[in-house]
Amino acid sequence: MQRSDVSQLSPSEIAALGKVGVLFGGSSAERDISIMSGTGVLAALRGKGVDAHAFDPGLRSLAELAAEKFDRVFIALHGRFGEDGSIQGALELLGIPYTGSGVMACAVGMDKIYTKLIWLMAGLPTPKYARIDPATDLAAVVAELGLPLIVKPPNEGSTIGITKVGAAGELAEAYRVAAGFDDVVLAEQFITGREFTVAVLGAGATARALPTVEIVAPAGNYDYQNKYFNDSTKYFCPALLDHDTAERIENLAVRAYRALDCEGWGRVDVLLRESDNEPFLLEVNAAPGMTGHSLVPMAARALGIQYDDLCVEILRTARLKMHKGKA
Repeated sequence: MQRSDVSQLSPSEIAALGKVGVLFGGSSAERDISIMSGTGVLAALRGKGVDAHAFDPGLRSLAELAAEKFDRVFIALHGRFGEDGSIQGALELLGIPYTGSGVMACAVGMDKIYTKLIWLMAGLPTPKYARIDPATDLAAVVAELGLPLIVKPPNEGSTIGITKVGAAGELAEAYRVAAGFDDVVLAEQFITGREFTVAVLGAGATARALPTVEIVAPAGNYDYQNKYFNDSTKYFCPALLDHDTAERIENLAVRAYRALDCEGWGRVDVLLRESDNEPFLLEVNAAPGMTGHSLVPMAARALGIQYDDLCVEILRTARLKMHKGKA
């Protein structure tokens, strides 16, 4: 994406976007972050002259969404019912074009276990893992993955419900915490290394990475508070990497994005193992944050693309993914 793609749109091109709904809020555990993202997107679109309107699916019904007669919507929802394919399916039924990936890509990308299965089938590197349910032998999980390990609910984001387990006796409590969000829990091999994220724009063969962001959190703890509310986390964009390593990470992120059939925009999180500089895929975000601390806008700025222009460019990609017209 070149800066001129969006910064020089004519009034008629802006008007052609029609009546736009910005969907944010919702009913997931990430509601507060979604409100921050959506408020920013709404202000940016209005500032560019777009006829944009707020819509909160957590407070209003699908019937009200249909009645608004939006020409397209920008999805700034995070977590369940926002980036898991649910709202995407509803929008397909209503015939409303929307930003981001389609139903299947969102559903798979939201579930970290299924994401891993697809990445592994595609020959892409991701940390070893185990599924945990009430019948799981926890000692066997420790034996397989080693310590420390990470335990997380596979369908949550923003580090919600995550525990780093340093001793075998801590695993049961970590499982209990994560099981408060999901029936099946993900235990993942802990990899010591540097943390990066790569924003990806486009679809299929045209998908391309924005400059990689390195995340350096206090004591290596990139938790909910350090993600969104503290200024102590440091970000480096472009990341301080040699050219070959940066290219490897960006190429891997694009391959991971394509493997899930993502489109429009997204973000892929990657760890670079300290011992040998090998990259490992962690997860994909089909509706990334757009807050003041968010990483996709940061990567875009590294290319000279301002926040409001980025919002318009994403909006312009809105389309129906499954709609084929009447039979």
